[in-house]
Amino acid sequence: MGKNINIPDYIFESSWEVCNKVGGIYTVLSTRAKTLQDEFMDHVIFIGPDCWSLDNVCPYFTEDTTLFSDWRIKACKSGMKVRVGRWNVPGNPIVILVDFSPYFKVKNEIYSNLWDYYHVDSLHAYGDYDEASMFSYAAGKVVESFYNDNIDKSSKVVYQGNEWMAGLGLLYINHVLPQIATIFTTHATSIGRSIAGNNKPLYEYLWAYNGDQMAGELNMQSKHSIEKQTALYVDCFTTVSDITAVESRELLDKAVDVVLPNGFDDDFVPSGAEYIRKRKNARKRLLSIANALTGSEYDDDTIIVSTSGRYEFRNKGIDVFIDAINRLGKIDNLKRKILAFIEVPGWISAPREDLRERLNSGMSFDTPLDVPNVTHWLHNMDNDNVLGMMQHLGMKNSIHDNVKLIFIPCYLTGDDGIVDMHYYDVVLGNDMCVYPSYYEPWGYTPLEAIAFKVPCITTDLAGFGLWANTVKGDMSKLEDGVEVVHRTDYNYDQVVNDIADTIYRFALLPNADIIKIRNNAQSLSKKALWSKFIKYYYDAYDFALQKASNRV
Repeated sequence: MGKNINIPDYIFESSWEVCNKVGGIYTVLSTRAKTLQDEFMDHVIFIGPDCWSLDNVCPYFTEDTTLFSDWRIKACKSGMKVRVGRWNVPGNPIVILVDFSPYFKVKNEIYSNLWDYYHVDSLHAYGDYDEASMFSYAAGKVVESFYNDNIDKSSKVVYQGNEWMAGLGLLYINHVLPQIATIFTTHATSIGRSIAGNNKPLYEYLWAYNGDQMAGELNMQSKHSIEKQTALYVDCFTTVSDITAVESRELLDKAVDVVLPNGFDDDFVPSGAEYIRKRKNARKRLLSIANALTGSEYDDDTIIVSTSGRYEFRNKGIDVFIDAINRLGKIDNLKRKILAFIEVPGWISAPREDLRERLNSGMSFDTPLDVPNVTHWLHNMDNDNVLGMMQHLGMKNSIHDNVKLIFIPCYLTGDDGIVDMHYYDVVLGNDMCVYPSYYEPWGYTPLEAIAFKVPCITTDLAGFGLWANTVKGDMSKLEDGVEVVHRTDYNYDQVVNDIADTIYRFALLPNADIIKIRNNAQSLSKKALWSKFIKYYYDAYDFALQKASNRV
């Protein structure tokens, strides 16, 4: 860091995913927390939604009534409902959870002010817009109250908000406390994600899209409006990758000020004997599930491949993965069995009792269960995209198939009733992971995979894939630990063939070569640790603080 850089005295950061594990932003914040806490100690304060109840206790939060007790009591007397404690992640940073429900009764007044001050269109709001906005407003009120009651006015203070859900609070602080430097981070533009998710070509025509026009066409006016106006008015507008920076410039009409790539904290990645033990346990569990479901035998020579993430069928490339596995199954001279898993949360009805009984018996089976391609029953079995595509392609997991595909439609939180292991304990059981994304601003899942020494395939439409290419100085290949496949709006078939071919080549490699690839994967992940990437956050803090000081 340069000598003249502005360093904040206090950092507030809000997100819907603070102590609320629903997506990749949880990983961004929770793994970065320790790096910030080590530097700023308890002057880093995260703000999240108090969406928990007595019957549904937050497993990620430990309340501490001694923290800021005087302010908390004062805030509660003013009508603000907050709980203060620690986030149960490395670094154990301070967290304020705020109950945003009281603000629904005044939301029309809040929206009216938002229009008057910043021309944010909330008239077309639907779905989760109101809930996210009331949380965002509540988070802004927390920052305002804490600042006025606890912080010396000569202090340098930064307030960072993540995604459009934090926009209203950022604009509120920008209006009432302009001396606080505001930073807005969009991890994916709402309109870009919607264009891609509606099967429209995003990249070739990106230059020609008008964000406001597309928001009207796709019924995204309110989310797009809060996102765009927040980007325009905050002190520092940021995103997570160069590919999303281009998207933001075209669709939000605002160039980003700083790119903040997503890093990783590998403190919880096992090593040595513990890694070997956990990998063995994960493989044993996955192979047991496959045997109980399909009736086929799998030895430890079986290649285990998976994809995971949110259930965005096209955006995450789930369709590509299914097609690639199907084509792989048509190759005659496969020398090793290949077992593929799709681990994305669907609309679960219940874990399969017949499968659970087989697993609990500890026996091996030579006959399949009915529907031998899914581990949990779904409410929408007839309309599920994964099952529908497998049926269309005739993927039946027949007992003699050398390549099989199994759908695990749940969050791997350790208590799903079938796998009963946490995701990080499952992922290291893979030989390879595949993330053939069409729309992926960064891509945490491939970074997590290589941190666990699991090589992966991704695309150059993912921020992580572009980063891997930058590190390589060329297209990253499997031998480097990450195979980056070139993907465009129109080369779906080529992407499918490239992925199938890469898995096939991997299956033919001798163990010595596989060990080298696994080690290269882990070495690459070390270059994406937060200790390497946190410098970009200091750039953003400095940029925002300078802008705020000039404004005031």
